[in-house]
Amino acid sequence: MDRISKLPLGIIENILCLLPTQEAARTSILSKEWRYHWTEISKLEFNEEAFEVSTYGAEPSVLEQTFDFPSHRKVMTRRCKLFYAIYQVVIMHQGPIHEFTLSMRADGSCVEIDHILIHLSRKNTVKILKLDFIGKYKLPISFFSLHQLTDLYLKDCAIDHQPSFNGFGGLTTLHLQEIYVCVKEIMRLLLSCPLLKRLAILSDAGTINGIGDITIADFIKCLPGIEYLSLSCLIFLCFPPLPKELPTTMVYLKYLRMEWVWFRHKYVVPFLVLLIRSSPNLEKLKLEIFPDDDLFEESETGSFPRKDYPDIMLKHLNELEILQFSDADNELDFVKFILAKSPVLKKVRILLWDEIDEDEKLQISKILRSSTRASRVVKLSVS
Repeated sequence: MDRISKLPLGIIENILCLLPTQEAARTSILSKEWRYHWTEISKLEFNEEAFEVSTYGAEPSVLEQTFDFPSHRKVMTRRCKLFYAIYQVVIMHQGPIHEFTLSMRADGSCVEIDHILIHLSRKNTVKILKLDFIGKYKLPISFFSLHQLTDLYLKDCAIDHQPSFNGFGGLTTLHLQEIYVCVKEIMRLLLSCPLLKRLAILSDAGTINGIGDITIADFIKCLPGIEYLSLSCLIFLCFPPLPKELPTTMVYLKYLRMEWVWFRHKYVVPFLVLLIRSSPNLEKLKLEIFPDDDLFEESETGSFPRKDYPDIMLKHLNELEILQFSDADNELDFVKFILAKSPVLKKVRILLWDEIDEDEKLQISKILRSSTRASRVVKLSVS
């Protein structure tokens, strides 16, 4: 204990930042010298599920031991205790807050969360913000005043139009999962982030609306400097019809990841090829297949006509990874297409669907290993 206490304050702060916030607060009861060390950490994280575990039972929680008036808190619900703890931490905090994470259940507007974001916007020091909700939380106006953000992660949030919003000028990473928003607002948000390099939109057409006359070309124009792109394949439903080529290319894109890929759907492969064609410097492609293709009507299915794309050449692609691969013809044809069009490809990893038996696995491996390859050094793994 004495050796740790003698460490420089900067190192102590770094150690406390590695702990969950309530564990960092626990150090306040060690000694008078340690009472306020945790109030200067720059990273705060609150998780409702973890908090409920820690407050379960008759014994008072760590934060109840740390803060005054524990008797009043005993009559509160666990949710109220969580907000009370957050308020106490935020009020007692002395230094800048650079990273803030809140994970909890939310439904619609929540005044308590609004107050937390108001406080963060007033300090205006947060660079990394993670709001991970279960439900649908409507972001307040104060959220749009967090101009110092560099990394933003939103899950189950509703984004409304804010006329006075001037953008997040320093934002480089944006992760949107199951957000409730119209397409125009997404594009407005993207256009307000000129330094954006990493983007993930893992929502489907059920939560994104208001398409109007917006096209996929309009969407790509909002991503001039993007290097990492992760999308749910369902987002293609937001941009019908799909052109064969785009007027704008994503010249800086190195990594493309797609979730919920339904290879038998007639628009999925054209959408995927469209993104690949528009990414001349792509180095890694990762696909997570949704193997249950029976969700679609027969009229919605289609094949993969490789002959329609004779001019595509993936000159910089060196890695392909596909998860939940089945023996569907479209999937096999797509991998053959990549093998034939990627002269510097080094690694192909195919992780098969659990329901594929050993015989099918061997057959798939045999087909792919006998396929034409543009690269002489590619290593193929099928498991």
